[in-house]
Amino acid sequence: MEEHLRGSAALARRFGEVFGVGELAAYLALIHDVGKGTCLWQGRLLEAERRGGGRVGPSHKHAGTVLADRYTQLAFGGVVFGHHGGLPDMEKLRTELVKARPGGEHARLIEEAIRVVEEVVPEIHPESCPVPPAWLMDLPKSERRLGLDLLIRMLFSCVVDADFLDTSAHFENTAVRLRESAAMGALVERYEVRRAKMLAEREPSPVDGVRQSVYEQACAAASGQPGVYVLHVPTGGAKTLAAGGFALRHAAVHGMRRVVLAVPYISITEQNAAVYRDLLDPEPDSGEEAVVLEHHSAVDLDAEAPLDGLSEAQRAELERRAHAARLAAENWDAPFVVTTTVRLFESLFSHKPSQMRRLHNLAGSVIVLDEVQALPDRLLVPILSVLRGLVEHFGTTVLLVSATQPSFWELPRWKGLRRRTIVEHPSALFAALRRVSYEWRTGEDVTLESIAAEAAGYRQVLTVAATTKDVARLHRHLQQVTAEGEVLHLSTRMTGAHRREVIARIKKLLTLGEAVQVVSTSLIEAGVDLDFPRVYRAWAPAESMQQAAGRCNRDGRLSNGTVVVFRPADGGQPRGTEYQAAVQASDTYFGPQLADPDDLAALDRYYPIRYALQSGLGEEIEDLRRRLDFPAVDHAFQMIEDGHSIPVVVVRDGSDREAIETAVGRLRDPFHPCGPEVLRSLQQHTASLPRQEAEGALRSGLAVPVIGDLIMWLGAYHEQRGLDPDEPEDRAGFSF
Repeated sequence: MEEHLRGSAALARRFGEVFGVGELAAYLALIHDVGKGTCLWQGRLLEAERRGGGRVGPSHKHAGTVLADRYTQLAFGGVVFGHHGGLPDMEKLRTELVKARPGGEHARLIEEAIRVVEEVVPEIHPESCPVPPAWLMDLPKSERRLGLDLLIRMLFSCVVDADFLDTSAHFENTAVRLRESAAMGALVERYEVRRAKMLAEREPSPVDGVRQSVYEQACAAASGQPGVYVLHVPTGGAKTLAAGGFALRHAAVHGMRRVVLAVPYISITEQNAAVYRDLLDPEPDSGEEAVVLEHHSAVDLDAEAPLDGLSEAQRAELERRAHAARLAAENWDAPFVVTTTVRLFESLFSHKPSQMRRLHNLAGSVIVLDEVQALPDRLLVPILSVLRGLVEHFGTTVLLVSATQPSFWELPRWKGLRRRTIVEHPSALFAALRRVSYEWRTGEDVTLESIAAEAAGYRQVLTVAATTKDVARLHRHLQQVTAEGEVLHLSTRMTGAHRREVIARIKKLLTLGEAVQVVSTSLIEAGVDLDFPRVYRAWAPAESMQQAAGRCNRDGRLSNGTVVVFRPADGGQPRGTEYQAAVQASDTYFGPQLADPDDLAALDRYYPIRYALQSGLGEEIEDLRRRLDFPAVDHAFQMIEDGHSIPVVVVRDGSDREAIETAVGRLRDPFHPCGPEVLRSLQQHTASLPRQEAEGALRSGLAVPVIGDLIMWLGAYHEQRGLDPDEPEDRAGFSF
């Protein structure tokens, strides 16, 4: 225990020093396990060892919480109290401290633990009390509690990551593995050399000059001071390369530690990560560590509510695995991280250790929010609040990237925050890159089948539908009526590896000029570099229609591409008031006899109306943050509104079975915890199902639980449509 407390404290100090709280972070880590000093706990530990491992119990969090309250302040005691179960609310913390007072139910054990541990780690009684950073008290009183909320989150991250790393090293009998700070200047040089080589190998495009201008403006802006930057560039303007060039240069100029690129769709993380790996990772035989970390695993290792459909024995087994499984959580210890906005923001607003361990690595970093228009409106107030806090107090720069930049500065949370633009005249850029015209299909006779029949008359077509069910049904219709070429399907019901294979196949067919019909969900609309002469898009919010248009005549090799927007009478729509408000606002400004979706003036009018049509933008979450009610914030902050998508591991190819089953076996083993590399290895074999469908699959035996909310698929996997919603093996059990 002495080694663990001091080892965790040293790590937490290192993490906290980045944002000026090294002493405070180190002290909280030093005392987090003091409660394990009692004879009761030590005896139970020996019993667990004789059993071969497993949970020890009893609770050991009160002693360190008492010390935190004594030498820092009550609120920081929550960091210690929650280092296993999650940050508590203040009422819970006060109640538990009452139990720790003389005469309380925990008082005797707390006194014993402190007395024993102070003999071997006397610094649990510091000569001078660690203090919070000065900026906290400099905030206006109305903002101070929000600042404290964010500070506690970052301190908690330092402590739990230090705890996890030191514990994992103990189990593996190795030294703690930490990356050395990256030489960002050297990465900039590598990026430039490889970018030049990549562009030289590409077929020239009529829009290359415009793209080069965007890149040069991004690189020039990188020398500016840290803050919030906006890259407003139309689709096809090479935003991916420009954003990477800006972020790496900005990090090099200002001594920042990493770049964290967050995107709304898994498909974009897969494509962008591949692009950045080509530009940044060392040569395969160099022996150097990879630069780019791709993290989009949706596994909730802290899941408190087990999926319905589990037996009591399965629930008990998941609980037994839970603590060891949390050591497998990702912590973003890499120079260049590609993740999803869901992972980023649900980590920032979580109260659970495995999600929050990575947060301290956002300090002193560049956060790139690609396709920022996809952030959920109902959560904008807390999102903008936390981003501003990271910029103003934790040395972070934020880059907002989009072809349809939302009006964030019209909202109160960003009033007075400087807006730093990278492209000075977006309207001229949009005019130069306009490559499509729009047609509209809105009659009562428009159906999925009629659209499939129309699309089948063209050789190379992309059709984007609103739901995975509509995509699967359009795919069937097109298979029946398409006379020439392949008909391909894309959705998150397919594994990551399957999606990558299909996207690679699409690119090859397009390059060869072969006939191809593609049906996809919105995952194809952003960051996926495909170029069709004709695109069909089911009616959607304006920004989605414009994003779909970005897959049409992308490289400007045609005089004009055609985008057909259709409203099918039998089509579905994503649920949620936010989506409906966005569609309603779009109906007001865009469509036949109205503006096209790429009209910047209409978009400027669209966003405020869209926000006004909703009952709120997350103000209630800010109130919960002021109350330091961390569990309630976590519960209220849900990036995915309609329930919850469940990650599903699939053995799609028999040659992968051994590797997948080995990884799953390691995750299931509660006695031999593993690191994040195991979940990382399963990302390419993971698809998604709506929670209701996943629970039905568990009930009917089509899936089994692994850890957290991760399940493993035992049923059929369609070779084209993946986990096909219209072809479950057992309709009685696999209901939706």
